[in-house]
Amino acid sequence: QAPIKATCEDMSCKTGFPEDVHSAVVSRSVHGGQPLLNVRFRSCDGNKKIHFGSSEPEDFRVGEDGVVYAERSFQLSAEPTEFVVSAQDKETQEEWQMRVKLTPEPAFAGASEKVKQKLNAKIEDIVFPWQQYKHSSPLKRQKRDWVIPPINLPENSRGPFPQELVRIRSDRDKSLSLRYSVTGPGADQPPTGIFIINPISGQLSVTKPLDREQIASFHLRAHAVDVNGNQVENPIDIVINVIDMNDNRPEFLHQVWNGTVPEGSKPGTYVMTVTAIDADDPNAQNGMLRYRILSQAPSSPSPNMFTINNETGDIITVAAGLDREKVQQYTLIIQATDMEGNPTYGLSNTATAVITVTDVNDNPPEFTAMTFYGEVPENRVDVIVANLTVTDKDQPHTPAWNAMYRMTGGDPTGRFTILTDPNSNDGLVTVVKPIDFETNRMFVLTVAAENQVPLAKGIQHPPQSTATVSITVIDVNESPYFVPNPKLVRQEEGLLAGSMLTTFTAQDPDRYMQQTSLRYSKLSDPANWLKIDPVNGQITTTAVLDRESIYVQNNMYNATFLASDNGIPPMSGTGTLQIYLLDINDNAPQVNPKEATTCETLQPNAINITAVDPDIDPNAGPFAFELPDTPASIKRNWTIVRISGDHAQLSLRIRFLEAGIYDVPIVITDSGNPHASSTSVLKVKVCQCDINGDCTDVDRIVGAGLGTGAIIAILLCIIILLILVLMFVVWMKRRDKERQAKQLLIDPEDDVRDNILKYDEEGGGEEDQDYDLSQLQQPDTVEPDAIKPVGIRRLDERPIHAEPQYPVRSAAPHPGDIGDFINEGLKAADNDPTAPPYDSLLVFDYEGSGSTAGSLSSLNSSSSGGEQDYDYLNDWGPRFKKLADMYGGGDD
Repeated sequence: QAPIKATCEDMSCKTGFPEDVHSAVVSRSVHGGQPLLNVRFRSCDGNKKIHFGSSEPEDFRVGEDGVVYAERSFQLSAEPTEFVVSAQDKETQEEWQMRVKLTPEPAFAGASEKVKQKLNAKIEDIVFPWQQYKHSSPLKRQKRDWVIPPINLPENSRGPFPQELVRIRSDRDKSLSLRYSVTGPGADQPPTGIFIINPISGQLSVTKPLDREQIASFHLRAHAVDVNGNQVENPIDIVINVIDMNDNRPEFLHQVWNGTVPEGSKPGTYVMTVTAIDADDPNAQNGMLRYRILSQAPSSPSPNMFTINNETGDIITVAAGLDREKVQQYTLIIQATDMEGNPTYGLSNTATAVITVTDVNDNPPEFTAMTFYGEVPENRVDVIVANLTVTDKDQPHTPAWNAMYRMTGGDPTGRFTILTDPNSNDGLVTVVKPIDFETNRMFVLTVAAENQVPLAKGIQHPPQSTATVSITVIDVNESPYFVPNPKLVRQEEGLLAGSMLTTFTAQDPDRYMQQTSLRYSKLSDPANWLKIDPVNGQITTTAVLDRESIYVQNNMYNATFLASDNGIPPMSGTGTLQIYLLDINDNAPQVNPKEATTCETLQPNAINITAVDPDIDPNAGPFAFELPDTPASIKRNWTIVRISGDHAQLSLRIRFLEAGIYDVPIVITDSGNPHASSTSVLKVKVCQCDINGDCTDVDRIVGAGLGTGAIIAILLCIIILLILVLMFVVWMKRRDKERQAKQLLIDPEDDVRDNILKYDEEGGGEEDQDYDLSQLQQPDTVEPDAIKPVGIRRLDERPIHAEPQYPVRSAAPHPGDIGDFINEGLKAADNDPTAPPYDSLLVFDYEGSGSTAGSLSSLNSSSSGGEQDYDYLNDWGPRFKKLADMYGGGDD
């Protein structure tokens, strides 16, 4: 038999609600937005787009996922509440209906066991779709895969856990031993362990409360396998939606919101927008927020100056009367409530909105007085004479508060200006031009004040305020002044001393002060040519005026004079006298240069000279040059030719002139009237020259630049060097003599005596008759072998190491000790060739070695001196004549 093709009518799938009446038990108190139950709609093809509706839309609402929500809050009556849920195909408009019966939840204490079991029996069976069975029947039927509706699970459930959700079952579990499992996030994938399934019974359970704000839905897949792990059913997709609960309060983005609004704004002016967010589902009532203003502070001029859009949070003004000068800031407490603002079931939160009323120029400045007064001393500038004060109710230090002042009258010459103090906003009337008391004693100014920005529209006040300023000028003692200043006087030079030059007087501008007279004095006179009469100001000369003076610049000589009054306090003024000196022919021309060089032959031998005259035209050039008649050798040897008005050329007239220095007088005459002339001597150095005209002999060196002054300076330097060398030689010889005298210990002022050396008052001699025997004490201890290896060390030798400190002996030594001490010292002097050249028993400072006189240590010793030669004493001069006679006479 041919197989029969299955059709839709052959299948057991039926589109529509699985049951006609659905009963549910809910709590007696129903809140708005609370999910009550989940209706299931079965679609055979799974492609229908269904729209759910409710017969009681004011009380119940059905979501697109089949969850029934309470639209409002109410209390269920003891009798079941019924309504109809409809499902309509959006394409074919086909409609299905199911009746829902809601029963209020009874108290468990008095509920029957049957009711309790009914309340707990909330688990539905999900049957796997049929598969195609292989059997001998010619007809083969297959069941379409079912689309399992989502499982809706409220968040924050209190358990107990694990809480059973649904049981997965295969229709082959009767013939096979099956194992069930689920996979997906929440089961075996992170977060793991939230959903578990009993592998034997297929019971799916949740192990902990869910949080929609973390995970809104879970997508799991159920599996059925036999004991060998072979798949016996196709996996079923299970979607678990976490139903939102109102467990989050609205949160404002900022706790304090700041906004501004200009004062005087009209109602409806936008101010600011506040925003809050809710973590709950924004598509459900739990996340739908509504705003409202709880309070306003201050409440003037109206407690409802602002309103807020309950959905957007926009704050606008609703009343007029915003005045910054009265209320500068408003504080609003804004509340945001979810559940669409339901005050009973919605959760709320608050924030603060601070609205600052900004200033506009609605108050002009106003003077505090109609008239202001001030005073100023005459001739003073940059002085504040009056302070203009104004009041302005606008916000300080803004363009609406800053005042600008201007004068509208009373100052035609612009002697005053008004500045604005940036801190106090006062107007500072300041003098910018000097004021003369003798001309103006008082000023009355008209001033106006206005803001930097114009007044706002609709303000009825005048835009500016006016006042008057009365300023009194104070008379002060002013300095006298010369008229004219400077004063120019034209005068020929050469005016003799004592001549009256001019009168230079001053005037006192103080006409209203009692002042007797002015006194004059000289302040500056560089050449000291002038003096001024202290009473009448007459200027006379004290020296001859000379235009060629170094103090005259461009023919002008300047002198400064002082005029002082006797006012309180005394004042003085200065005046400058300018004397323009006219030139006279008082200076004769001179030749320049004074020295020249030429060759002794005729060619080349020209010398260019120039005439110099301190005078100016017409008393200067052109000049006339000529040679004098005497001596006759001048014109015989030389000739001069003028080449321009100031220059001439001097040259040899003869073929050869012997080398040497020649004085050539030249007579130069200027063009003045009368003429002035002078004879200038030109020193000409004649020398032998080469073919180039350069000097080649010794005279060339002299003539090339070593003049008389240079030669004298060189000679002086040589003489000074010779004197220094001579002084150094004399000093060295004197130093050698002093050194020799010191070594011989000879005082050149003493006469020649029969003693050899002069000792100080410490030693013995015929002049020392008072002996202090305590100085001859012998030390108790002597360093053995410390200094010398041979002989006995004398105490008057130079110590090579630090001298030991000897104990003080008694003042009266034993006579035996003194004798032994003397004998030991004498023996040491005889046998020690390094001892000093004297036999004193006292210890003296060591004065050096290397004397050219040799040793005298054995002159009076007991040993024979015949082995020594004393003839050299004859070379020592008369002071040693006695010694030379005693020891240098041979056998005699």
